[in-house]
Order: sequence, then C-alpha cells, then structure tokens
Amino acid sequence: MLDTIIKDGEVYDGSGAASRRCNVGIKNDRIVAVGDITESANQVIDAEGAIVTPAWVDIHTHYDGQVTWDSAMDPSASHGVGTVVMGNCGVGFAPVAPNGEQDLIDLMEGVEDIPGTALHEGMPWGAWESYPEYLNFLAERNYALNISSLCPHGAVRNYVMGERGRANEAATEDDLAAMSHLVEEALNAGAVGFSTSRILGHRSIHGEPVPGTFANDAEVMSIAHAMRRADRGVFQIIPSSTLGPGRPGMNEHASLADEIKLIANVSRTSGRPATFTLFQIDDWAHHWREALDQVKAANVDGAQIYPQVGSRPTGLVFCIDTYHPWMLKPTFKRLKNLSPTERRRRLQEPAIKAALLNETSDLNNVQLGSMAFALSQVELNFANIFALHGRSSYEPTRDESFAAMAARRNVTPAELLYDHLTATPANMSITFFTNYSEYHLDAVHEMQLDPCTVTGLSDAGAHVSLIFDAVNPTYQLTYWSRDRLRGNRLPLSHVIHRATQRNARLFGFADRGLLAPGMKADINLIDYDRLSLGELNLCRDLPAGGTRLLQNAIGYVGTWIDGVRTRRDDADTGARPGRLLRS
Repeated sequence: MLDTIIKDGEVYDGSGAASRRCNVGIKNDRIVAVGDITESANQVIDAEGAIVTPAWVDIHTHYDGQVTWDSAMDPSASHGVGTVVMGNCGVGFAPVAPNGEQDLIDLMEGVEDIPGTALHEGMPWGAWESYPEYLNFLAERNYALNISSLCPHGAVRNYVMGERGRANEAATEDDLAAMSHLVEEALNAGAVGFSTSRILGHRSIHGEPVPGTFANDAEVMSIAHAMRRADRGVFQIIPSSTLGPGRPGMNEHASLADEIKLIANVSRTSGRPATFTLFQIDDWAHHWREALDQVKAANVDGAQIYPQVGSRPTGLVFCIDTYHPWMLKPTFKRLKNLSPTERRRRLQEPAIKAALLNETSDLNNVQLGSMAFALSQVELNFANIFALHGRSSYEPTRDESFAAMAARRNVTPAELLYDHLTATPANMSITFFTNYSEYHLDAVHEMQLDPCTVTGLSDAGAHVSLIFDAVNPTYQLTYWSRDRLRGNRLPLSHVIHRATQRNARLFGFADRGLLAPGMKADINLIDYDRLSLGELNLCRDLPAGGTRLLQNAIGYVGTWIDGVRTRRDDADTGARPGRLLRS
C-alpha cells in the first residue's frame, strides 16, 4: 500500500517535457509511480484542475545564519521551495576562529544586509569552528525544506590570514596551501561547492571589500586544484564588473571579459561546473550578450560555465519604516525613535516635509559598508522609481515612474515620492538597478531562453528589509508563463524545468528536481489559475527584534518534502522533514 496518491493532476515532471494528466504515488520518502496507479493508498489527494510539479530548487540564498535558529525557513518554504543552496557570494559562518564571529557577522551584515544584532543573538556561536563541524551542527536539525551549503571564500581567508586576509593582502604560499586544504576538507565533508565575490560593492559593514575580492590567479587556482582533488562541488562567483564598470572612486578592478576567462580556467582545471551572476546593466545594456557569447566559446573549449540570471529586475524597496531617501536627514533622525504611527503623523506636517526635502544627509556614525550609507551616495533616478504593491508586474512603463507622474501633476518627483511613502504604512516604492535598461523585460526573456543559463539570484534570507526576491520561484511561474502582457511569455514546462531539474543537476542533487520513480518525493500541488503573490508585509520576527519584508503566496495547495506534507492550502503544517544535503 502506498502512503499517498496525488490523483488526476496535470503533471509537469520537471524535465521540460509536455504535461500529462496522471497520478503520482508516494511511498515513504520516494516517488514510486507516475502514471496510471492501481495500488491503494492511505490517502488520496484529488488534484483535478491543479498542476503537480517538483518542489523548486533555489540555488542562490543566504540562510547561513537563519538555519541555526529557525526551522520554518520562510520565506522560501511558503513559495514551494524544496531545496536551497546557501553560502553564496563568499560570505558565511564557517570556518570561524574561536571568538572570531564578529568578523564574519560584519561581512554578512555589510554584504547581505542581515542585521548584525540578529546574527549575534540568534546564532549559537561556539557550537562549531571548522566547516565540517558547521555541517555536522546543521545535520542534527530538521527543517521545512532541504538545505545545502557552499564553502565561502571570505570565511576561509579570514580564518587562515586574519587581519591580512581582511585587508586583502596577497596570500603567501603557506596561506594558499592552508586555504586549499580547508576547501578540500569542506567539499569532502559535504559542501556543494565554493563561493567567492570579486565585486567592489560587496563590503563589510565597516566598508572593507570582502576577503578575496582582489585574490590573484594563484589563489583562485589553488581553490580550483582543491576542487579537482575532491572531484565535487560548483564554483560560484560574483565577478568584478558584473554590475558595470563602477563609478568614480569605486572603479571595478577587472573587466567582465577577463573574469570570464578566469572562471573558464577554474572550470577546466577543476573539472567542475561554475556559475556567475549575469545582469543587464544601464551602463552597457547589451553587454550581457557579449558575455554569453564568450561563455559559449569557453564551454566549447572544455569549460562548464552556467551564467546565473534572474527572473525580474533587481530592485531596492523604499518604505518609511525601513529604507528611504530621507533616513539619514537630521530631522528624520530626531524622529526615528518615535512609534511608527506617531512618526508617520509628524512626517505629514508641512514643516517636517519641507525640512526633509531640503536637508543633506548626516553621515556621522554611519557605517561605511551599510546599505544606508550606500543609498546616501547614489543620486536617485526618479524615472526608474515606481510604486510597489503585491500585484506589481515588475514591468511598468516609463509613464508609471515617479518622474513621469510628477511631471503630469506639476510637482517635484521627490515631493511626490515623499507623499506616497508617508501616506499609509502599506505604501512602498521600488527602484530598479538591473535588468530594466529599456523599460521592459525582453532581455530577461532572452536570458531565460538561452540554453547555457540557469535561473537563480533570489537572495532569499538576505537584504531582508530592502530586497525580497525570495518570491521569485512563484513570480517566474505566474508572470512568465501566464500574466505577462508586454511581450512574449515562456512555456510553463520550460519555467518549471529551470526551477527544478536544471538547478538540481547543476548542484548534483541527482535524486531531486524530477517527478519519476525512485526520485525523492519533493512535490508541489498548485492551483495554477489562482497562484499569485500576496501583499507585502513588514514583520518584526528576527532575533533581537529585527525586521524583514515578507510576501506570502496564494495557491500552493500542498508541498511535500521527502514524502511529508509541509504546506497545506498556503499554511505551514508544522512538519519538518527537511535535512542537510551533502555533496
């Protein structure tokens, strides 16, 4: 007798093949049958009118701290994700020297904008030192989904070189040997790869570039040799210039073309796949095509490179209770300790409004690596700022920008944005900084169709009050296969394949991402016609009272992880079958 039969659903098996109406049978933690099933089951789930898919595989997250205090794994678990890869971008929490946690917290807070207080209070520091010990700690815990981890360059360099590593000094031969050994040790213990960041925008909370940003070829290749010896893992990198050439005082140190050459060399030397972030950037709106051409030539020459692309523009969210253009103005600083209700009332006073619109930012005691400082250094482009709500398409027209609306109303864009953000607690806006150079998503459509790319970049668990692309698994399913009106859509089977089997294969999850006999029963049952994103909410549920933006999903009838139902009608069942996956 089977445990569960999901009956008469439209099954998209994750392979990219056309769907078929059939049944899926589950026994223990495995799929045992897909098709006509005559065997009885303890429970039969009527899936008529719904689609059945593998649970999503999210390959770019930053749950490295959250996994130590949380088992629910929101927001990803609420969006049908079955497996996450964390430890991206060269930042993480192992290895860590005794009493050395502050250096790693400073890195994570600066790079990924996770409150340092939450990491201090929420994490059980002292429970591990080495990377294998960190994995062993996680292996003893249960989750609503499965987790896996990359070994981060920043932590490895910091552990071996200390202050010299944080200052990005060149590694000695002894340093290289020690780092190479640690990476090999981590891979053999179950790390699913190695991650590094070489972009100047990634800095500690004190403004220092991530350790490894300027690593020379010898250092990078020592890692490649470690991966070759272990014969496992993916090389993940945020390359220099992937967000453009930089700006005065922050010029990137290497071209993207040179970085791709380095990545290709790493892949060929290690014999392992590599993935790097690729965007459309305003400074060079078509440069991403050149990058793809270079990747394809390298792959013909023996490399295995998979550029990682997003499914929508990357955007920074403005909310009067989190980040906004006036947060460092002297008048706002005097109001910030008021209750949200009282602060909003005061902000609507004409004199307060006039002061904030005319003051300059007070940067005293502002950490140089903080997002607040970074935002203060950027001149706002109101032609690229839009009102934000749960139903936003992320493909607005130029006429919907605050610049265009202000012109029609004969007010300044700053004034209009101010009035919008201070009107109600729910009012938010978003400014796009990738993938929207031409006021449409045709470039993203092309990237998503390219056979050498993979879909990722959700950043789930990071930028908790500024970016919430953790909802991308749901967004890409609804918008790209069903809701887009301003251009071509993508086949539903294609979108599902990229979110499941393709990502699972890249990271070696051979028994996940496909609905077939013998595979793990990581399954979504979805009311596709009803599937949507809910409203954005600001929640104060992190350790030490930290805040984060959350957006739920509507339409997940059920999610099963290892054969156990973890979601029922968009609600957490409380089941925690998820485990650490090792390479």
